[in-house]
Amino acid sequence: METESVRSGQSERSSRSRRSRGHSGTSNHQHHHRSRGSRQSHRSNKSDRSYSVTSGSKREDGDDRLPDEEMIEVQILPQDDNWGDNTTAITGNTSEHSVSVDDMSKFGKDIDESVSFQCHRLLGTTIGSILALCAFLSPIVMVVLPKIETLKWKVQKCGPECDGLLISFSFKLLILVIGTWAVFFRKPKATMPRIFIFRALVLALVFVFTFSYWLFYGVRIMEKRKIDYEISYHSIVLFAVSLVDALLFIHYLAVVLMEIRQLQPQFFVKVVRSPDGESRCYNVGQLSIQRAAVWVLERYYQDFSIYNPYLETLPTKTRKSLSGFKIYDVDAIPNNTTSIQGQSRAVLAANARRRDSSHNERFYEEQEYDRRVKKRRARLITAAEEAFTHIKRLREEQGPAIPMDPSEAAQAIFPSMARALQKYLRITRQQPRHTMQAILDHLALCLTHDLSPRAFLEKYLTPLPVLQNDKEHKSVQTWSLVCDTLLSRPVEPGCVFMLRQNDVSLLVSTHRLPHFNITEEIIDPKSNKFVLRLNSETSV
Repeated sequence: METESVRSGQSERSSRSRRSRGHSGTSNHQHHHRSRGSRQSHRSNKSDRSYSVTSGSKREDGDDRLPDEEMIEVQILPQDDNWGDNTTAITGNTSEHSVSVDDMSKFGKDIDESVSFQCHRLLGTTIGSILALCAFLSPIVMVVLPKIETLKWKVQKCGPECDGLLISFSFKLLILVIGTWAVFFRKPKATMPRIFIFRALVLALVFVFTFSYWLFYGVRIMEKRKIDYEISYHSIVLFAVSLVDALLFIHYLAVVLMEIRQLQPQFFVKVVRSPDGESRCYNVGQLSIQRAAVWVLERYYQDFSIYNPYLETLPTKTRKSLSGFKIYDVDAIPNNTTSIQGQSRAVLAANARRRDSSHNERFYEEQEYDRRVKKRRARLITAAEEAFTHIKRLREEQGPAIPMDPSEAAQAIFPSMARALQKYLRITRQQPRHTMQAILDHLALCLTHDLSPRAFLEKYLTPLPVLQNDKEHKSVQTWSLVCDTLLSRPVEPGCVFMLRQNDVSLLVSTHRLPHFNITEEIIDPKSNKFVLRLNSETSV
């Protein structure tokens, strides 16, 4: 998408005017005309590409005007689709260097697409699938081996009781494969830095049981074949059925440990996002730290609003630097010490009064910003409702009309609300997230399904969930888990860990849910009676 550049200091126009005041006479006049001509040519080049929007130096509404101020401009460079190609947002940062979000994402993209990451991601699933397949095929092979004619096993014929065992054997295998597919054959939700202890335990049990049964099968059954001993096929089927029963019990144990055990709430978890301070609270079950981190991330992408770093740098009035004052006695008169101390106290007191009044400025600035957002929101809703009234289904139109597909209809009505939408996106700092083509596609989708104007604007008026942001639609989301405890250990009261991704941090603190002691209190029926008192002061 677009790239970003940060320009620190005053705006270009103010810097040119400051340079022009430094000259005098004819040079000043000529320099003024040259700078004015360069500004006009620069502006004409911009207008050839598309319309531009600038906040801070030029306001389109009289009631949205802010005083002149020193600013840092975050300029969104031109795009190919001519949508908001010259957006300027005022920030409060003082850094002269910045890196765009797209550049920051390149660091994690190399890790996500590396061969080592893919191997680490699929290693556990591959090992589990191989063990499960071997365990599932083992009882089948045990039953089929005696029936292969090339091996020349001497086996007794199977009677009716043996046929019943084979039917039970088949249905148990069918139940086992369906249960295994339902519980385990799923795409892993996360790649965790430590092993999952319960999953490793289940895989170890599968390996031990399968190996033990094959060991006894080789010693007790296959060795008898070498001495020309006639083996009972009924005993072989019983042996295979016992292996299937053992695998079914292991599957039940896996369901209890990995799925059911965590359902009972045990802990209260509070998640705080930095730097904007948004927080949520949840109840979780008995999980390990790394699995609790995965659970928190699932809720984060579902419940939290989209983090907009540009909202942290809203335009504010220029405040004078209120640094401390130092008073020096130039004449070094010893008898003047008392007056100097009195002057210093007065200056410091005035400085403290100015500093204490800064909260009033912040309060009125936030009130003014909320008023402007509500005003732009109302204009956008009105413009969208008026634009949607011009579109009707072809079957609802009585007279002659030119048929259009949803894309053409979206392009036809979009210009009537483009200005209001762009101004709203600019004031809410959402322009870097929405391109013109994305908005047209969303509008065409809403027209296809006969959605209302409010349904179309929901994507831009509602800031949550996080997955609503198109930039979050990636196959792999990389987060760093920071904790002073081993990540495979279970969550305990007082456990604190942090999840980090670029500029966003999630601080998770854990507390145990209290034990609720419910006592019974019986109301005496005799005490549940009332008396009406009348006197002159009451209104009854």
